[in-house]
Amino acid sequence: MTIVTPAEAGWDTAPGLLDGAKSLTLTAEQCDLAYWFSAVAQGTLAGRAATGHVEGCPTPEAMRQPGPLRDALILELGQRSLAEDRATRLLAHYVANAPGIAEMEFYATQLIDEARHAQVFRHHLLELGVPADRLAATLAEVSTDYRRDVLDPIEAYSLRVVRDEGDFIGGVAIFTIVIEGVLAPAAELSERKWDRLDPAASEIARGAAIDEIRHLTVGSSLIREHLLRHPEYRPRLLEIMRDGRRLWDELPDKKYVMQREELFQEGMHQHADLIGDYEVWPGRRLLDTTPDERYDTADRWTEEMAVSRLEYMGLADALPILMGPAQ
Repeated sequence: MTIVTPAEAGWDTAPGLLDGAKSLTLTAEQCDLAYWFSAVAQGTLAGRAATGHVEGCPTPEAMRQPGPLRDALILELGQRSLAEDRATRLLAHYVANAPGIAEMEFYATQLIDEARHAQVFRHHLLELGVPADRLAATLAEVSTDYRRDVLDPIEAYSLRVVRDEGDFIGGVAIFTIVIEGVLAPAAELSERKWDRLDPAASEIARGAAIDEIRHLTVGSSLIREHLLRHPEYRPRLLEIMRDGRRLWDELPDKKYVMQREELFQEGMHQHADLIGDYEVWPGRRLLDTTPDERYDTADRWTEEMAVSRLEYMGLADALPILMGPAQ
């Protein structure tokens, strides 16, 4: 039997993360276990299951040599791997508290997705030349402060809602609107900026982004459907969004992103020959960008995606909560 991969899961047919998250509609009923085994395991991941990239996809020698460019990618992958590890463990509570079979099956697949992301991010550190017997220590070195300052508060907030308060839809909102909704644009930027410098890293980011489209769109549909059935839940949801906005305003996430971007800036100019006239987005050469510009662009993408997803969920009036000063 020939397996036909849906366009949104096909490596060559899936949209970029930002376009997909803004335009696609997917539901938990659609994205069940059967969908995951066929569309993802045998579709998105065909030939890429072990490493996140096809065999032979190059990691240039320049990325294996000590220097700011390699340091930037080790920081990025180390911190993202730890974040995905935390997400995997957190999602066990979503599976346990799912109100129906469709929700349970979908979050079981998202749990596997996040565990895979953590694994392929870790594995690429080995491809960058980190010794296998130093992998755990390297992850600890690049992630200890990030874990304490960023991941621990996010995890505590999420666990309070989904585990301690038993609020499944509130937990969905935290993941969809607050966590992945804020982090997704940075993932889009990662895929683009490593395209010429480390094609394997770019492919790894591409595969994770295809998964994130599904996570964001299904989560949004769950929230939309719940609000249509239970409009009385709306004040509770807005409260969760306000708490999430306050939390992000308190987290020093920008400090860690800019640390990576400053290293990337220094390193990319040392290897300008690999980049050439490549445009990181239409009309803008990567070599002409600055750390602040890349950060601000990802931040703008966050706003554009939030507008689209909140309108779909019937929460357009909640945009000031995410876009304006913390309330």
